[in-house]
Amino acid sequence: MPDWQSPAEVETDSLIFIKLMHALMGLYVWEFVISLDFDWAILTGKKAFRWPLSFYFAGRYLLLFAMIGILIALDTPSEVNCQALYAFNQLAGDAAVGLASINLSLRTIAIWSQNKWIIGVVVLIVLGHWSLILQGVLLTATWIPGVGCAIIKSNTTVLAATFIYSMCFDFVVLCLSAYRLAWTPRRTGTNGTQSKLVRMIFADGLVYFFIAFLANLIATIFMIMNLNAIMSIIFNVPAAIASTIVASRVVRRLYNYQMGSPEVLRVAFNSSGQQSGIAFKSPTGSRAVHMRQPTSIHVEMETFTEAQESSDIEAYGAAKQGADFLSFDDDEGHKQTRVL
Repeated sequence: MPDWQSPAEVETDSLIFIKLMHALMGLYVWEFVISLDFDWAILTGKKAFRWPLSFYFAGRYLLLFAMIGILIALDTPSEVNCQALYAFNQLAGDAAVGLASINLSLRTIAIWSQNKWIIGVVVLIVLGHWSLILQGVLLTATWIPGVGCAIIKSNTTVLAATFIYSMCFDFVVLCLSAYRLAWTPRRTGTNGTQSKLVRMIFADGLVYFFIAFLANLIATIFMIMNLNAIMSIIFNVPAAIASTIVASRVVRRLYNYQMGSPEVLRVAFNSSGQQSGIAFKSPTGSRAVHMRQPTSIHVEMETFTEAQESSDIEAYGAAKQGADFLSFDDDEGHKQTRVL
C-alpha cells in the first residue's frame, strides 16, 4: 500500500491526472465534432429551436470551456491565477452534471404530460441539486514554478454530496419515467409499451442512468476515500463527461426522431383508464380530431410516432397527403381508421 500523502506519490498522481485530462479532452472533442451538425442546424434555423434545448447547449458548451480551462491550467508555461481558473473549471464542470440531470428530468415532465405534481417534485429536486452545485469554490490551487497549477486541497464532503445527490436525482427521474411508460399501460390494459417511441425513451433513460450512475459512483468512492488532493477529484471530470455525452445523445435522438416522424399522436383515456381514442394530425398543421365521451377524462400527450402496424397503412398514406384521419377501437375491439 503506497503512502498516498508522500510527495513522490502526489507527484506521480499529478502526472497521471495530466495525461488523463488530455485523453478525456480528446474524447470529448471527438464527440463534440461528430455532433456539431445538430448544433449548426439549430443555430442556422434549419431545425426548430425549442426552449428545453437551452439546457442541452449550456451543458455541452460549459463542459467544453471547463476542459479548455483545465488544459490551460496544466499546460501553460506562464504564471496564471490558478485559484480563479480552477474555480471556473469546478463550477462549469459541476454545472454540466446538473444540466445533464435537468435534460433527463424534462423528458420525464413531458412523459407525464406536464402534470403539476410531477413538475413540483422535479423543480424541488433541481433546486436542491443546484444548492449543492453553487456551494462555492471547493478546491484550492496554486502556481508552482516549474510545475504549473497544482491542486493542494479539496473539500471532498460537499463534492461527494453533490455526486450522491446526482445519482439519487437520476434514479427518481428514471423511476417516474418507468412507471409512466411501462407500469401504467400494463395496469390499464393499454399497449403503450409496444410503441417504438416509448421503447426508445425507456431504453435511452436506462442507458443514461446506468452510465451516469457508474461514473458518479466511482468519483464518489474516491472522494470519500480522500487519499490525497489529486486522487480525491481525479474521477470528477470523467463523471461529468460521461453524464454530458449520454444526456446530449438522448436529447438529440429524441429530437431527431420527432422531426423525422410523419404524424402527431393524441391519446385519450376514459375514466376507467382504458384508451378511448387516438387522433392523428398530419404535419401540414391541419386540425386533429379525437373522440370525446360525456363521462371521459381525457389526458392528452402530444408526441411523435410512426406507423408500425399493417392496419395503419391507410392512415399513414393520408398523413403523407396532408389529410386528417382518426384511428380508434370500436365496440367489438376492432381497430378502425377513418380519413376525414
